[in-house]
Amino acid sequence: MPPPARNLVNLKDVRKGYGSRTVLDGVTLGVAEGERIGIVGRNGDGKSTLLKLLAGIEEPDAGQLTRTGGVSTSVIAQADELDGTKTIREELVGGRADHEWMGDARFRDVLDGLLGGVAITRFPQGLDTVIGPLSGGERRRIGLAKLLLDSPDLLLLDEPTNHLDVEGVDWLARHLASRRGTLVVITHDRWFLDAVCTATWEVSDGAVHQYEGGYAAYVLARAERDRQAAAREDRRQQLMRKELAWLRRGPPARTSKPKFRIEAANALIADEPPARDGVELLRFASQRLGDKVLEAEDVSLAYGDRVLLRGATWRLGPGDRVALVGVNGSGKTTLVNLLSGALEPTDGQVIRGATVKLAHLSQDAVELPGHLRVIEALEEVRGRTTTADGQELTAGKLAERFGFKGEKGRTLVRDLSGGERRRLQLMRLLMDEPNVLLLDEPTNDLDIDTLTALEDLLDRWPGTLVVVSHDRYFVERVTDDVYALGTNGRVRHLPGGIDQYVEQRRLAAEGAKDVASAARAGAPAQKPGLSGGEARTARKEVARLERAIEKLETREAQLHEDMAQAATDFDRLRGLQEELTTLTAEKEELEASWMELSEQLEG
Repeated sequence: MPPPARNLVNLKDVRKGYGSRTVLDGVTLGVAEGERIGIVGRNGDGKSTLLKLLAGIEEPDAGQLTRTGGVSTSVIAQADELDGTKTIREELVGGRADHEWMGDARFRDVLDGLLGGVAITRFPQGLDTVIGPLSGGERRRIGLAKLLLDSPDLLLLDEPTNHLDVEGVDWLARHLASRRGTLVVITHDRWFLDAVCTATWEVSDGAVHQYEGGYAAYVLARAERDRQAAAREDRRQQLMRKELAWLRRGPPARTSKPKFRIEAANALIADEPPARDGVELLRFASQRLGDKVLEAEDVSLAYGDRVLLRGATWRLGPGDRVALVGVNGSGKTTLVNLLSGALEPTDGQVIRGATVKLAHLSQDAVELPGHLRVIEALEEVRGRTTTADGQELTAGKLAERFGFKGEKGRTLVRDLSGGERRRLQLMRLLMDEPNVLLLDEPTNDLDIDTLTALEDLLDRWPGTLVVVSHDRYFVERVTDDVYALGTNGRVRHLPGGIDQYVEQRRLAAEGAKDVASAARAGAPAQKPGLSGGEARTARKEVARLERAIEKLETREAQLHEDMAQAATDFDRLRGLQEELTTLTAEKEELEASWMELSEQLEG
């Protein structure tokens, strides 16, 4: 029988607070070697504080925290700590010679998964790209790559899937699940929890509850815990009702016994738990949809020479519940903005049904009026709203039902947390009683409890729903169909959902590598011969692809010149970088198709 795994970090009766607020109280736990632990809980309940204690970034106010000597630890917080003046090479490789790190399988795996291979094709100057002007998503990938290449004994991650697309999350989950070492990760991505973690810790009300398994096992265990708590609460309520009934019947001053009984009853009432601060879900009244809802017909959109959409057609009917996926920069947000009317297409048309009343939840909440209070921000949209059962609610009553109780409803919008602002943004949309919802990354900044509440609300949503999200669990939970927006600017249906999308992208990447390797080695293509008609069609397509690639290469050269001229203008440089990233992905896809067709013709 193998010896039990040693604990790398131990906490005993640990307490940690900030000012007058205690975040963790009496926490005792240990992180055993080889464990992969997911930390969940409501925003503000102490998840990041617990991770900082484990990392040694902060020390407890009371209790004991011990670490095993000689254990290497690395941590990545929600905000990266990369040096913006350095290049990717300096952060990832240091002074190592190219032949050393290129020959390291571990390096190649991480670079393939996060940065586009050893050539670092996601970035304009490859390894020599300066980090400063890069987007948050690109910096996130570099920070993760640096952490994984260090191979620490204990890996601590705070929301590692932020800014990653579906493919990036899938790769990271597979990599971490197969990695040796110990992992502690904070995440609201429930699919990721199930794919990676062998244990789940829930931080709640100053305590840490420990469960075996990933998210699914945690949900079952938590349900059992809640059931037992409810049974205890039922017994206490019965006792309290009996006590209060006896007190009402008996003369309070006849003997000393009533005084004792009154004190007992008061103790029960004093121990009564507070009302749950959750989001009460309502089905809002909505106008009936006609047969035609939203139709994008042969839509194209370009910014200068940059083409995001090319002849895209997408039709949405009444009651459709669909998700839109694609790589970062493929144009998902652009397509949603076209559907909402925020943008107009360069070519083609978007048709909206006569009865459509549309609401659009954008990726950020900057449009919220920060100078107003929560209730005032609702009243700005409408003073009263009606639910589907005919109940009329004031803005104040609605704010209470959505968790903004008492003073919280009078909080200035600019002082709300990210999750609270997201909730308020959704409330403002729903108050207008729309029948079409466009949700662009709706899960940003929401904890798991709020996510499940939002999913419950959408379950009862009677209209048409379009979701853009990298949260795989959320997409599979609330939508019926998945569509992909490719780097070719077109929309296609995926009957197999996100699993099909991830698998197709993986096969395409592997196929492109195989074709490139065969071309470098001079190996003959193992393809069946083409008929005369097929060969003519293939030659036409090869010629078309060559023209398209040549045009992209011209634009690529121009972008590099523009970036050199804008070296000190970080805002413009970031925009140019985003365009170059999209262009590079499109060119790679065209080149892979060109190579495959060329090999077929040569065969």
